[in-house]
Amino acid sequence: MLYFENVLLTRVRLSTYFWLFFALFLGLSYVIPGYKFDAGALTLFSVNSFLYGFYISPILNAQKARIDSLHQIIRAEANALFSLMLSTKKLPKHTRTELQALITLYVHSKVSKHGAYSGEKEYEKIISYCLSYKGDNDDKIEGVLKEVVSNQKNRTDYAMQAGNRVYANEWQIMAILFGITLGFVMVLSVTDSLLLHIVRALLCTGLTMLIVILIKLNTLTHKRAKQMWTPLQKLLDSKFYQID
Repeated sequence: MLYFENVLLTRVRLSTYFWLFFALFLGLSYVIPGYKFDAGALTLFSVNSFLYGFYISPILNAQKARIDSLHQIIRAEANALFSLMLSTKKLPKHTRTELQALITLYVHSKVSKHGAYSGEKEYEKIISYCLSYKGDNDDKIEGVLKEVVSNQKNRTDYAMQAGNRVYANEWQIMAILFGITLGFVMVLSVTDSLLLHIVRALLCTGLTMLIVILIKLNTLTHKRAKQMWTPLQKLLDSKFYQID
Protein backbone atom coordinates (compact mmCIF):
# COMPACT_ATOMS: atom_id res chain seq x y z
CA MET A 1 0.00 0.00 0.00
CA LEU A 2 2.83 2.40 0.85
CA TYR A 3 4.54 1.54 -2.43
CA PHE A 4 1.28 2.25 -4.27
CA GLU A 5 0.92 5.67 -2.67
CA ASN A 6 4.61 6.60 -3.05
CA VAL A 7 4.95 5.57 -6.69
CA LEU A 8 1.56 5.68 -8.41
CA LEU A 9 0.17 8.65 -6.53
CA THR A 10 3.18 10.78 -5.67
CA ARG A 11 5.46 10.30 -8.66
CA VAL A 12 3.07 9.81 -11.58
CA ARG A 13 1.70 13.10 -12.88
CA LEU A 14 -1.94 13.63 -13.80
CA SER A 15 -0.97 14.41 -17.41
CA THR A 16 0.73 11.00 -17.61
CA TYR A 17 -2.39 9.31 -16.29
CA PHE A 18 -4.46 11.14 -18.89
CA TRP A 19 -2.52 9.82 -21.87
CA LEU A 20 -2.27 6.31 -20.42
CA PHE A 21 -6.03 6.12 -19.91
CA PHE A 22 -6.73 7.69 -23.31
CA ALA A 23 -4.56 5.11 -25.08
CA LEU A 24 -6.18 2.28 -23.08
CA PHE A 25 -9.76 3.35 -23.77
CA LEU A 26 -9.06 4.10 -27.43
CA GLY A 27 -7.79 0.55 -27.86
CA LEU A 28 -10.72 -0.91 -25.93
CA SER A 29 -13.14 1.14 -28.04
CA TYR A 30 -12.14 -0.91 -31.09
CA VAL A 31 -12.05 -4.24 -29.26
CA ILE A 32 -15.25 -4.22 -27.15
CA PRO A 33 -18.34 -5.02 -29.26
CA GLY A 34 -21.03 -2.33 -29.29
CA TYR A 35 -24.70 -2.70 -28.45
CA LYS A 36 -27.72 -0.63 -29.33
CA PHE A 37 -29.70 0.27 -26.23
CA ASP A 38 -33.42 0.73 -26.08
CA ALA A 39 -35.11 3.78 -24.60
CA GLY A 40 -35.27 2.24 -21.11
CA ALA A 41 -31.55 1.47 -21.01
CA LEU A 42 -30.68 4.95 -22.23
CA THR A 43 -32.88 6.41 -19.50
CA LEU A 44 -31.02 4.36 -16.89
CA PHE A 45 -27.74 5.59 -18.37
CA SER A 46 -28.87 9.22 -18.17
CA VAL A 47 -30.02 8.87 -14.56
CA ASN A 48 -26.83 7.10 -13.52
CA SER A 49 -24.62 9.70 -15.23
CA PHE A 50 -26.51 12.49 -13.48
CA LEU A 51 -26.14 10.78 -10.09
CA TYR A 52 -22.42 10.22 -10.68
CA GLY A 53 -21.80 13.89 -11.40
CA PHE A 54 -24.18 15.01 -8.65
CA TYR A 55 -22.45 12.80 -6.07
CA ILE A 56 -18.78 13.28 -6.93
CA SER A 57 -18.90 17.07 -7.45
CA PRO A 58 -19.45 18.11 -3.78
CA ILE A 59 -16.89 15.55 -2.60
CA LEU A 60 -14.29 16.98 -4.97
CA ASN A 61 -15.10 20.50 -3.80
CA ALA A 62 -14.87 19.43 -0.15
CA GLN A 63 -11.43 17.92 -0.69
CA LYS A 64 -10.23 21.07 -2.47
CA ALA A 65 -11.52 23.18 0.43
CA ARG A 66 -9.76 20.81 2.83
CA ILE A 67 -6.43 21.40 1.10
CA ASP A 68 -7.00 25.16 1.09
CA SER A 69 -7.67 24.96 4.84
CA LEU A 70 -4.47 22.94 5.34
CA HIS A 71 -2.55 25.63 3.44
CA GLN A 72 -3.82 28.26 5.89
CA ILE A 73 -3.10 26.11 8.94
CA ILE A 74 0.48 25.31 7.93
CA ARG A 75 1.14 28.94 7.05
CA ALA A 76 -0.19 29.94 10.49
CA GLU A 77 2.05 27.38 12.16
CA ALA A 78 5.05 28.59 10.16
CA ASN A 79 4.38 32.12 11.43
CA ALA A 80 4.07 30.81 14.99
CA LEU A 81 7.34 28.87 14.73
CA PHE A 82 9.09 31.88 13.24
CA SER A 83 7.90 33.98 16.18
CA LEU A 84 8.91 31.20 18.56
CA MET A 85 12.41 31.10 17.16
CA LEU A 86 12.69 34.88 17.57
CA SER A 87 11.63 34.52 21.21
CA THR A 88 14.58 32.24 21.89
CA LYS A 89 16.99 35.05 20.96
CA LYS A 90 16.45 36.51 24.45
CA LEU A 91 17.65 33.34 26.19
CA PRO A 92 21.21 32.45 27.23
CA LYS A 93 23.31 30.94 24.47
CA HIS A 94 23.26 27.35 25.76
CA THR A 95 19.50 27.34 26.33
CA ARG A 96 18.88 29.12 23.03
CA THR A 97 20.96 26.59 21.09
CA GLU A 98 19.17 23.60 22.60
CA LEU A 99 15.70 25.02 22.05
CA GLN A 100 16.46 26.05 18.48
CA ALA A 101 17.77 22.56 17.75
CA LEU A 102 14.55 21.03 19.09
CA ILE A 103 12.39 23.41 17.03
CA THR A 104 14.42 22.68 13.89
CA LEU A 105 14.11 18.94 14.52
CA TYR A 106 10.34 19.32 14.82
CA VAL A 107 10.04 21.23 11.54
CA HIS A 108 12.22 18.61 9.81
CA SER A 109 9.87 15.92 11.03
CA LYS A 110 6.78 17.78 9.80
CA VAL A 111 8.21 18.43 6.34
CA SER A 112 9.56 14.92 5.83
CA LYS A 113 6.72 12.78 7.22
CA HIS A 114 3.56 14.76 6.34
CA GLY A 115 1.46 12.61 8.65
CA ALA A 116 -1.53 13.82 10.65
CA TYR A 117 0.47 13.41 13.86
CA SER A 118 3.98 13.88 12.47
CA GLY A 119 6.39 15.61 14.81
CA GLU A 120 4.37 14.65 17.90
CA LYS A 121 7.36 13.33 19.83
CA GLU A 122 9.57 16.22 18.75
CA TYR A 123 6.96 18.74 19.87
CA GLU A 124 6.59 17.02 23.22
CA LYS A 125 10.37 17.36 23.68
CA ILE A 126 10.07 21.14 23.24
CA ILE A 127 7.31 21.32 25.86
CA SER A 128 9.21 19.02 28.24
CA TYR A 129 12.36 21.09 27.89
CA CYS A 130 10.50 24.30 28.79
CA LEU A 131 8.68 22.67 31.73
CA SER A 132 11.83 21.12 33.18
CA TYR A 133 13.96 24.24 32.73
CA LYS A 134 15.56 25.51 35.92
CA GLY A 135 17.75 28.55 36.14
CA ASP A 136 17.72 32.20 35.23
CA ASN A 137 15.31 33.75 32.75
CA ASP A 138 12.34 31.72 34.00
CA ASP A 139 9.98 34.45 32.81
CA LYS A 140 11.39 34.31 29.28
CA ILE A 141 11.12 30.52 29.19
CA GLU A 142 7.54 30.85 30.35
CA GLY A 143 6.89 33.21 27.43
CA VAL A 144 8.36 30.66 25.02
CA LEU A 145 6.20 27.95 26.58
CA LYS A 146 3.06 30.04 26.08
CA GLU A 147 3.86 30.37 22.38
CA VAL A 148 4.49 26.62 22.13
CA VAL A 149 1.15 25.85 23.78
CA SER A 150 -0.63 28.45 21.67
CA ASN A 151 0.67 26.79 18.49
CA GLN A 152 -0.93 23.54 19.61
CA LYS A 153 -4.20 24.81 18.10
CA ASN A 154 -2.60 24.83 14.66
CA ARG A 155 -1.38 21.28 15.20
CA THR A 156 -4.82 20.13 16.31
CA ASP A 157 -6.50 21.83 13.34
CA TYR A 158 -4.01 20.19 10.99
CA ALA A 159 -4.62 16.72 12.45
CA MET A 160 -8.39 17.19 12.10
CA GLN A 161 -8.23 18.36 8.49
CA ALA A 162 -5.63 15.76 7.49
CA GLY A 163 -7.91 13.05 8.83
CA ASN A 164 -10.96 14.44 7.02
CA ARG A 165 -10.78 11.96 4.16
CA VAL A 166 -13.41 10.38 1.94
CA TYR A 167 -15.24 7.60 3.79
CA ALA A 168 -15.26 4.00 2.60
CA ASN A 169 -19.02 4.00 1.95
CA GLU A 170 -18.61 7.10 -0.25
CA TRP A 171 -15.93 5.32 -2.27
CA GLN A 172 -18.26 2.34 -2.68
CA ILE A 173 -21.10 4.48 -4.03
CA MET A 174 -18.78 6.34 -6.40
CA ALA A 175 -17.24 3.07 -7.61
CA ILE A 176 -20.72 1.70 -8.44
CA LEU A 177 -21.84 4.84 -10.28
CA PHE A 178 -18.49 5.19 -12.06
CA GLY A 179 -18.43 1.54 -13.14
CA ILE A 180 -21.97 1.66 -14.54
CA THR A 181 -21.36 4.94 -16.37
CA LEU A 182 -18.07 3.74 -17.82
CA GLY A 183 -19.58 0.42 -18.84
CA PHE A 184 -22.48 2.07 -20.67
CA VAL A 185 -20.16 4.37 -22.60
CA MET A 186 -17.77 1.56 -23.58
CA VAL A 187 -20.46 -0.80 -24.94
CA LEU A 188 -22.59 1.88 -26.60
CA SER A 189 -22.69 1.16 -30.31
CA VAL A 190 -21.13 3.85 -32.53
CA THR A 191 -20.36 3.94 -36.22
CA ASP A 192 -16.91 2.79 -37.27
CA SER A 193 -15.52 6.32 -37.25
CA LEU A 194 -12.15 7.31 -35.81
CA LEU A 195 -13.60 10.59 -34.54
CA LEU A 196 -16.36 8.85 -32.57
CA HIS A 197 -13.90 6.34 -31.12
CA ILE A 198 -11.69 9.25 -30.00
CA VAL A 199 -14.70 11.01 -28.45
CA ARG A 200 -15.64 7.84 -26.56
CA ALA A 201 -12.06 7.36 -25.36
CA LEU A 202 -11.91 10.99 -24.21
CA LEU A 203 -15.21 10.66 -22.36
CA CYS A 204 -14.05 7.51 -20.54
CA THR A 205 -10.71 9.17 -19.78
CA GLY A 206 -12.48 12.19 -18.30
CA LEU A 207 -14.67 9.99 -16.10
CA THR A 208 -11.63 8.08 -14.85
CA MET A 209 -9.53 11.19 -14.30
CA LEU A 210 -12.17 12.52 -11.89
CA ILE A 211 -11.56 9.45 -9.69
CA VAL A 212 -7.77 9.75 -9.96
CA ILE A 213 -7.88 13.44 -9.04
CA LEU A 214 -10.11 12.67 -6.07
CA ILE A 215 -7.70 9.95 -4.90
CA LYS A 216 -4.78 12.37 -5.11
CA LEU A 217 -6.70 15.07 -3.23
CA ASN A 218 -7.85 12.57 -0.63
CA THR A 219 -4.33 11.22 0.01
CA LEU A 220 -2.76 14.72 -0.16
CA THR A 221 -0.51 13.67 -3.05
CA HIS A 222 -1.96 16.24 -5.45
CA LYS A 223 0.42 18.97 -6.61
CA ARG A 224 -1.68 21.57 -4.82
CA ALA A 225 -1.39 19.60 -1.58
CA LYS A 226 2.39 19.29 -1.83
CA GLN A 227 2.74 23.07 -2.12
CA MET A 228 1.27 23.61 1.36
CA TRP A 229 4.62 22.64 2.91
CA THR A 230 6.43 25.54 1.23
CA PRO A 231 6.27 27.89 4.29
CA LEU A 232 7.88 25.32 6.60
CA GLN A 233 10.43 24.32 3.96
CA LYS A 234 11.39 27.96 3.48
CA LEU A 235 11.95 28.28 7.23
CA LEU A 236 14.40 25.38 7.09
CA ASP A 237 16.14 26.57 3.94
CA SER A 238 16.65 30.08 5.36
CA LYS A 239 17.52 28.73 8.83
CA PHE A 240 14.51 30.62 10.23
CA TYR A 241 15.62 33.98 8.82
CA GLN A 242 12.85 34.18 6.20
CA ILE A 243 9.24 33.15 6.03
CA ASP A 244 7.10 32.60 2.95
